[in-house]
Amino acid sequence: MKKIWLLCFTVILSLILAGCMAGGDEGESNSAEDEGTGEGSGEDLEDKVVVYSPHGKDILSDFEKRFEQEYDVDMEFLDMGSQEILDRVRSEKNNPQADVWWGAPQVNFDQAKEEGLLAEYKPSYADALDDMYHDEDWMWSGTSITPEVIMYNTKEISEEEAPKDWDDLLDPKWKDEIIIRYPLASGTMRTIYSSMIYRTYKDTEDPQKGYEWLQKLDENTKEYAANPEIMYNQVAKGAGSLSVWNMPDTVMLAKEKGYPFDYVIPESGTPVLTEGIAIIKNAQNPKAAEAFYEFVNTPEAAKILAETYYRIPTRNDIEDLPEWITETEINPMDIDWKLFQEKSGKWMEYWDNKIKNTEKDKSDKG
Repeated sequence: MKKIWLLCFTVILSLILAGCMAGGDEGESNSAEDEGTGEGSGEDLEDKVVVYSPHGKDILSDFEKRFEQEYDVDMEFLDMGSQEILDRVRSEKNNPQADVWWGAPQVNFDQAKEEGLLAEYKPSYADALDDMYHDEDWMWSGTSITPEVIMYNTKEISEEEAPKDWDDLLDPKWKDEIIIRYPLASGTMRTIYSSMIYRTYKDTEDPQKGYEWLQKLDENTKEYAANPEIMYNQVAKGAGSLSVWNMPDTVMLAKEKGYPFDYVIPESGTPVLTEGIAIIKNAQNPKAAEAFYEFVNTPEAAKILAETYYRIPTRNDIEDLPEWITETEINPMDIDWKLFQEKSGKWMEYWDNKIKNTEKDKSDKG
């Protein structure tokens, strides 16, 4: 009888101990799970995130390091023009290779939205964005604004001599002095060129005067460079003394790389682009994509982008921004972006086929 009682006691004790151990494991598991849900923990994120961006290797390499340190997720990036990204995302629609598209004018993102290439994502900082700086369905949101400018070589042209407005670029004295980034591959250039047509089209609904303006600009253009770096180098060494580009890149190149560049904000008004970010529809790494989306738009990241890379943030809650941002006076061109988007493709196709001097096109020659 004592043996039977002892056996029962042993079995009961074993079950109690097993229950305690199981409870202990459950508690440890919940604790670990709770600790793993904090920002930057990488919990439930994929191993990598693939980013398409026109921001250039300096910014992309910097944020690659920062993001990987924060999240322990491998960031892979492909650096190319905004229009090239749109074309590539379009071609990869049935088998997306990118997770995030970081950087392009809103017209590119709107076009991608219409074609069903983007995924909806409303970021945690949504309340810090004015309505003009995000898509109404949150298919993209703005990260920075980018005024377009006339860029010139300060060793070749003085501040007094520099063109003050868009029409000044048509002066015959600037013949063979203008180096242009090949417009069809660049969202920035497509916007500038289309804006020159839009100026008169908005009142006449006829692009002809804009075409004539671009024809005269083509006559003064020395070459169409295959990529921004070639354009920068050509202007810097004086192969041509002028270009049209965006203000942040012009300031950065002058301050960080010592290029002899300065800029003029056209007096009559300039297109001011909203640069955006979006998650690709059916991305292979959606959780990592969301983490990257949030990471590059934190207040800390916005300040880094402003102070180091001369980006003007769209968030309205960023404090202590550089003076060149807070004190810059910009006269934005009034643009109906929906109409602009509808017409831009046709306008640029006309320029490419009917206006551009093909002998000046270096885009296929590297």
